Amino acid sequence: MKIKITADSTCDLSAELIAQYNVAISPLHVSLGADDFHDGVTILPQDIYEFYAKHKQLPKTGACSAVEYEEFFQKQLDEGYDAIIHFNISSQMSATHSNAVNASQNFSNVYVIDSRNLSTGTGLLVLYACDLAKEGVSPQEIVDKVSARLDAVRASFIIDNLEYLHKGGRCTTLVYYAANLMSIKPTIEVKGGKMGVGSKFIGKFTRCVGKYADLVKSQCTSPDKKRCFVTHTQMDEELVQSVIDKVKSWGVFDEVLETTAGCTITTHCGPNTIGILYINDGEKL
Repeated sequence: MKIKITADSTCDLSAELIAQYNVAISPLHVSLGADDFHDGVTILPQDIYEFYAKHKQLPKTGACSAVEYEEFFQKQLDEGYDAIIHFNISSQMSATHSNAVNASQNFSNVYVIDSRNLSTGTGLLVLYACDLAKEGVSPQEIVDKVSARLDAVRASFIIDNLEYLHKGGRCTTLVYYAANLMSIKPTIEVKGGKMGVGSKFIGKFTRCVGKYADLVKSQCTSPDKKRCFVTHTQMDEELVQSVIDKVKSWGVFDEVLETTAGCTITTHCGPNTIGILYINDGEKL
């Protein structure tokens, strides 16, 4: 049986990984002013930085419609696939999941999974599904195995500056100015399908990033050793490499994969944001 694994563009898989695992991507909408774009296709994070620098205005992200999803699923089936397993950003963060579910009801062989996550937190589940499909696991069994791991995904990011969060209405003016005044670098964590504030660090960003990585290691109690992600927005390459090297030095993961966050994380968090993402259910494998 030929199974196609697909995901929306918020999974933040690199072009290389998309090609390697043959994943099809459905891009979300991103609006800059009156202009509508497709995430990762006609707009990239750099476009957001440039637009914000010029206009001090953040884009708005929009879900794929049910009609768009129906066309997307049909295209995969027309290419000769017997079944589709599709992943979406958490249903509590976007309507794109419910639209995909609605579209899937027009097919008997399309399975839609609410990742309850975002960015490469979803990407980890996508690649796990690809591994299972390669092993010849049936579509329903893949869905069951993936669903059993949703709550084990650990996704977090540390943010240098709250400007984008403040501008997007996701933190108050008081919190924004207090964080700047005290050099607070917060982390954003995904729990229960929602983003929330996690640990906070004080000081220079480079030092705080090191402390964040140490915290992640301490929480990495029973990891799936197959892979983890270091995912970041626009930031100093040496700092990114230092995090990658640090994670590799733990000797835990077979693969430490670097990806650049797409338009969704960029819009929420802005530049100088980096995260370490993995699945923490190794004892159950």
